[in-house]
Amino acid sequence: MKETILSLTPQYWEDYELIDTGGFEKLERFGPYILSRPEPQAIWDKSMSSEEWKNMSHAIFAKEKNNPEKGQWIEQKKIPHNWQIKYNNQDQVKLTFNLAMTSFKHIGLFPEQAVNWDYISDTLKKFPIKNPKILNLFAYTGAASIAARAAGAEVTHLDSVKQVVTWSKHNMESSNLNDIRWIVDDAMKFIKREVRRGNKYHGIILDPPAYGRGPDGEKWILEEQINEMLKLCAELLEQEHHFLILNMYSLSFSSIIAANLVNSNFKEVNNAEHGELYLVDRFEKKLPLGIFFRFRKIK
Repeated sequence: MKETILSLTPQYWEDYELIDTGGFEKLERFGPYILSRPEPQAIWDKSMSSEEWKNMSHAIFAKEKNNPEKGQWIEQKKIPHNWQIKYNNQDQVKLTFNLAMTSFKHIGLFPEQAVNWDYISDTLKKFPIKNPKILNLFAYTGAASIAARAAGAEVTHLDSVKQVVTWSKHNMESSNLNDIRWIVDDAMKFIKREVRRGNKYHGIILDPPAYGRGPDGEKWILEEQINEMLKLCAELLEQEHHFLILNMYSLSFSSIIAANLVNSNFKEVNNAEHGELYLVDRFEKKLPLGIFFRFRKIK
C-alpha cells in the first residue's frame, strides 16, 4: 500500500512571521512585536547574528536554571502585556487572538495550527447539515474552537485549566462570536461520561500534551493513555458526516504512530492524511512543530 506522508505549513498568515531559527531558539513576529523564545528542535545555527536578534527583539525569554519549562521575559523595547493579532483564511473565516507573555514561554497561540483551522472550516463548509457538533479536547486558548464556531458549528470546548478557558472566551468575544460551550474538566473523565450518555459529535479535535494534570490532579501521560482515549472517541464520532484531527508534540512520536493508533481504533477512516506541521523562516529553514493525523467523511 502506497502512503504519502505530508509536510504542511500555513499559507494565509499576515500577522505572524517566523523570522529566524537556530541555536535552540526562534525569532518570531506576532503583529508588530518580535519575540525570541527557546525552541528545542532548532539545533542548527542561526542565519542572523545574536546581536541582530537582540536588536530586533521586543522581548527575550530567559529560562530558569533549575526549571527549563519556566522563566521570565526580558523586555528590550516597549511592549504591552496584552495585544491582539488576526487570522483570515480563504474561506473568509476571520479570527482574532489575544496574546500575552506567560512564564512558561507560551503566548497563547500555536501559529502552525492554522493548517488545521483551515481544514476545519473547509470541512464544515462541505457538511450538508446545519450546526454540526464539534468537541475540542485539550483545547488550550481555543483557536480551533473559534475556527469551528466561525464556520457555523455547535462547539464544546474542554480544557483542565480554568485560566486558559477564560482566555478562550476572550478570543471568542474578540472574534465577534458567541455560544461556545465551556467545560473545565479532565478530558478522559469527560469523554467517558459522554460515551455513557450516548452523545455523538460530528467532529473531534485532540491536541494532547506529552504530560499534563487535570483540575483535580489527574495525571495524563500521552504514551500510556492516548490509545484508550481514541477508543472512546471512536464511540463518540457520528457515523455519517464526521472528521477527526489528532495533534501530538512528543519528540519520540512519528505520524506513523498516529496512523497506527487511529486505524486500529476506528472502523472507518476516510480521506486520511498524516505528517508533520512546520513553519519556515526567512532563510527557508523549516522548523518542525508536531505531527498530525486527520480524516473526514462527507456524503
